[in-house]
Amino acid sequence: MTTPVETSSALPIRLDLSEVTLNGDLSLPSNARGLVVFAHGSGSSRHSPRNKTVAEVLQHGRFATLLLDLLTPQEELADATTAEFRFDIPMLADRLVGAIDWARAHPQTSSLPVGLFGASTGAAGALMAATRRNAVSAVVSRGGRPDLAEAALDAVAVPTLLIVGGHDEVVIGLNKQALARLKGLKKLEIVPGATHLFEEPGALQQVARMTKGWFEQYLS
Repeated sequence: MTTPVETSSALPIRLDLSEVTLNGDLSLPSNARGLVVFAHGSGSSRHSPRNKTVAEVLQHGRFATLLLDLLTPQEELADATTAEFRFDIPMLADRLVGAIDWARAHPQTSSLPVGLFGASTGAAGALMAATRRNAVSAVVSRGGRPDLAEAALDAVAVPTLLIVGGHDEVVIGLNKQALARLKGLKKLEIVPGATHLFEEPGALQQVARMTKGWFEQYLS
């Protein structure tokens, strides 16, 4: 029998970085064995129902989660029209690095190994951030664009899982190209029948199970 894991309600936090203040939601299950920082993708936020579904599965697996807005409210408004920020991968990586540094200094998370979960363009930011902070132990990408990490791909050495929908053919090709460049332990998982947003019945649950399994293996 599995013992239920006690989880706390999400704690709203504000990350004061060098130039901006970002909003996030931190969930800390009892006896957490790691922290997973979420990097949302194009046109999304910490309120993404897909990321929240994956986060809940991780929380029940005794992982703390930090769902983070990588853009300010003003940037999100502008980005909805211009898409100018969601593809600024170095900026997204800078902000993820700031979140990692915050977690390493926060009393409740400072001792936890850190993993990164990136979706869409957020996956590229996560991979770039992983090359800049040794605190990162593993990365998972959901429907991501790891190719946008460009030169940073050649420096990624942490265990990396790329998850793509079976019907997301263009993104499958881009992920295969990125996989070939990753230097560390790596794996590409294709969810049969799933499209880019994994909206098909059971698809997102498969993503969550794969993600949890990866972090159980490489983050604990």
